[in-house]
Amino acid sequence: MNLRHLSLAAALTLMPLSALAQSPQLKSVLDQMDAASAHFKSAQANVRYDNYTRVVNDHDIETGSLYVERTGSREEMGAVFYNTDPSGKPAGTPARIVNFDGSTLRIFTVGTNQVDLFKAGANQARYDSFLTLGFGGSGKDLQRAWDITDQGPDTIDRIKTEKLDLVSKDPSVKNMFTHITIWIDPARGVSLKQVFYAPNGDNRTATYSNIRLNSSINKKPYEISKKATVIPH
Repeated sequence: MNLRHLSLAAALTLMPLSALAQSPQLKSVLDQMDAASAHFKSAQANVRYDNYTRVVNDHDIETGSLYVERTGSREEMGAVFYNTDPSGKPAGTPARIVNFDGSTLRIFTVGTNQVDLFKAGANQARYDSFLTLGFGGSGKDLQRAWDITDQGPDTIDRIKTEKLDLVSKDPSVKNMFTHITIWIDPARGVSLKQVFYAPNGDNRTATYSNIRLNSSINKKPYEISKKATVIPH
């Protein structure tokens, strides 16, 4: 799966794991995330993706929206993405719709009327680790899946965030992303920005805005056509 497909993701010298407990600021951030996660039910946000391809020095911009909803111990997500023209205006028809029901990832490419289907199966922990990055993940979840380097406080859209650099503990994820940097609002347990760095020099920057927590969700924009051709992987 490429950068586009990880839609429902570190410093080269990492802080030793034993040092995590010695960082009061990081401990405070993770504790706040734990508290926010305990009250999390759902989140919705607008999203902007900047997909950078190094070999051609090209930026491909997509905009859209997503939701994450927790029911018991299960989390599902949906996202819809639109291509943009050079002026930044989104197309009238979605380019892709992504659904993850907790065990199966579906990526619907509207133009080809095709659904790429991925079963989590033995990779469930890998899929779950990406859900800890954005909305509702606890500090304990983050520590379980990632080696964390705290790069200090930062402000995005006048919101105080903590900039965390993450390296996956799963070697297969490290093969996809050498590291991921997130700007987390620990009080709400949500990311305002994420940058995914691929080994080949490509990267994807996701920025989130108009974040709404624990409100009703209209899932109609995230529905995938039942007439689409399904391609299992």
